[in-house]
Amino acid sequence: MKVCVMSTMFVIVFSSLLLTGCASAVGDESYDYSASIECLDEPLASQYGGGLVINPGFDLGLNGWTAFGQGKIALRFSRTGNKFIVAYNRSQPSDSITQVVSLGKELLYTFSAWVQIGDGKANVSALLKTSNNAQLITVGSVIAKFGCWSMLKGGFTLDQDTVAQLFFRVRAQITINQIKPRFHIGCGSTETIINTKAYQDWFTPRFTATTFDNEMKWYYIEKERGKENYTIPDAMVSFFEKNGIAIRGHTIHWDSYTVIQQWVKNLSLGDTSIPNRETLNVAVKRIRSVVSRYIGKVNGWDVVNENLHNSFFEDKIGPNASAMFYQLTRQLDPYTPLFLNEYSTLEYATDLKVIPSRFVEKIRETRSYPGNENLNLGIGLQGHFIERPILSYIRSVLDVLGATKIPIWLTELDTKKGPQQATQLEDVMREAFAHPAVEGIIVWAGWKPTTCSEACLTNMNKTLPKGCSELCLTDNNFKNLPTGDVVDKLLKEWRTTNVNGVSDNNGLFESNVFHGGYSVAVSHPQISGIVKLNITVTNDKPGPLEVLVSL
Repeated sequence: MKVCVMSTMFVIVFSSLLLTGCASAVGDESYDYSASIECLDEPLASQYGGGLVINPGFDLGLNGWTAFGQGKIALRFSRTGNKFIVAYNRSQPSDSITQVVSLGKELLYTFSAWVQIGDGKANVSALLKTSNNAQLITVGSVIAKFGCWSMLKGGFTLDQDTVAQLFFRVRAQITINQIKPRFHIGCGSTETIINTKAYQDWFTPRFTATTFDNEMKWYYIEKERGKENYTIPDAMVSFFEKNGIAIRGHTIHWDSYTVIQQWVKNLSLGDTSIPNRETLNVAVKRIRSVVSRYIGKVNGWDVVNENLHNSFFEDKIGPNASAMFYQLTRQLDPYTPLFLNEYSTLEYATDLKVIPSRFVEKIRETRSYPGNENLNLGIGLQGHFIERPILSYIRSVLDVLGATKIPIWLTELDTKKGPQQATQLEDVMREAFAHPAVEGIIVWAGWKPTTCSEACLTNMNKTLPKGCSELCLTDNNFKNLPTGDVVDKLLKEWRTTNVNGVSDNNGLFESNVFHGGYSVAVSHPQISGIVKLNITVTNDKPGPLEVLVSL
C-alpha cells in the first residue's frame, strides 16, 4: 500500500529563521563554523544577521510571507550578478546582500535556521528547486521537537545563472492499523461458549469467523416435527455478533441418510417411485425458517451439505431437489454466498465422487436449473486429513477450483491426532493462505469438556473414543496445545498491526500490508489534530493501492 501525503511546503511554527548565502571556502573569515546539536529552550543568536519570523501560524493571513506557485509558501531566491538576494519572513525589513565566493561557474552557499514544531518530533527538511531541475533536492535536515529549538544547517551549490527556490518541509507522521483482515481465520464452536467465560476469553481475541458444530443444523433445532427450538443457536449468534465474529450458516440441509431425523424419513416410507410431497413441504419449511431467522447474520450458507456424496433429497423429491433448495435460499437471501460443502476433495485423489472436475460439474448442474444462472456461489472444502496431507495435490485442487472464479473456504479443517498433527495443520493452513482463490479457513476444533478431556488428549489409538475430538487447540484449562500454538503463530504472522512511519521527501510513505480493512492516521505540524480515514486493501486491481491524503 502506498500512502501519499500531499501538503504545502512551508514553515508553520518556525519562530526563528536565518537564510543566507556565504563563502564556504576553508579559511574564509566570513564563514561561521559554529553549529548546535542541542534542542534549546531559546534559540541562539542568528548567524549572518538573520531575523525572527513574524506571523508563524498564519493567523494574519500571508502577512510577512512570500507566496508563489499554487499558493505554496516558500523562500524565493533570485540572482543578480554574483549576489544572492534573500526574500523571507523577518521581523524588520532588510535590504542586506551577502557577498558569495565564485568558484569558476559555481557558487557555494550554506544556510541555517532555528526550528520548532507544534507537537511531538519530526524530521524537518530543507529542499531546493532550481530552474535547471524540477525535482526537489534535500539540502539539509534536522529532527525538530516540540517545546525547544533545533538548529538546521545545510548547504548547496548553484551555477551562476541559476534561479533557485528553497522550501522547508516537515514530514507527516503516519500510523496504519488493521481493523479487519479480509482473509478469515476461524474456528468451530459449540454451545459451551455461551456460558463458559474462559472459552469466550480464549476464542474472541483470536478468530474472525466461526461455524457451529451442530447447533444450527436441522436435527438439532427440530428434533420433533413442528417443535423448533432456536434458544441455543440464537444465543450463539448474539454472542458472536456482539464480538464482531462472522458466522457461517452450517447447514440448511444435509443430504445424508445417516443424519436425517427419523420423523423426516418416516414421511417417505410409502411409494418411493414418485416424489414425496410431504418431504418437500417440510424441507421447504425448514429453509424458510432458518434463512429468514438469520438473514444478514451469516456470511455464507451451506445450503445442501455433502450433496456430491449423498442424495437423500434427490431420492425422495427428485433429481433437482438441491438446485431447487439453492433457488429458494437465494430468493429469501439474495446477497449471502451459497456454498457447496464437501469432504475428501482435498484429502483424497481416489474419491472419484468429489474430484475437482466433478465438483465443477456439480456447480454447473446447480446453475443450469432455470433461474439459478446467476447464483452467488461459494466452494466449501472440509479438509478432514486423517492421513498425511499431500500439499502438491492440495495446490492442484485449489488451482482447478480457483479457475471457476468462485471463492473457496476450507470449512472444517483438522489433521490426524499424533506427533505430526501440529506440523501437518500448519502445512495445510500455509498452503491455503498462500493460494489466491482461498478466502478463509475454519479450523474444526470446537471445544467441549468432553471432547478435549485429559482422556481424549492422551489417547493415541487409531480410533478415538466416542465423544473425543480429532483436533483440540486447547486443553480444558484453556492452555494452548502445540496445535493452538501453531494457530497463534500464524494469526500473528498474517496480521498487519501498528505500522508507523514518516513520509519521504516526496511526501510518500509505502508499506506492504495484508488484504483487509485499515485505519490510517496522519499527523503533521501544518494541521491541528490528526487526519483519519478508513481504507480497504484488496487484490481486485493489479498493482499497489495508492491513497491520497490532502493536508
